[in-house]
Amino acid sequence: MTPHQFAKIAVASTALLLLSACASQIDAGVAKEAGSPGFWWGLWHGFIFPWSFIGSLFNPDIAVYAVPNRGGWYDFGFFLGITMLGGGSFFGSKSKS
Repeated sequence: MTPHQFAKIAVASTALLLLSACASQIDAGVAKEAGSPGFWWGLWHGFIFPWSFIGSLFNPDIAVYAVPNRGGWYDFGFFLGITMLGGGSFFGSKSKS
């Protein structure tokens, strides 16, 4: 990687980080009650995301993301489910021939 490419990646990463810092979740989307989807449900929903998305195209009662949920822990589980269990890290690890 050349220094010029590294600088471009660093600037883009910094810009994305700053923009994501502005994101917030409305209070109506976070529930504190027992039984609200938390980390484990987020992990499961992330894992089944591809099938949920296809189902949501044909049925308006199917959603890919549970609202309300417990907030950050649900989001973290959803992220892990999509990236690790859903194959996100598998496709990036293929060796180049």
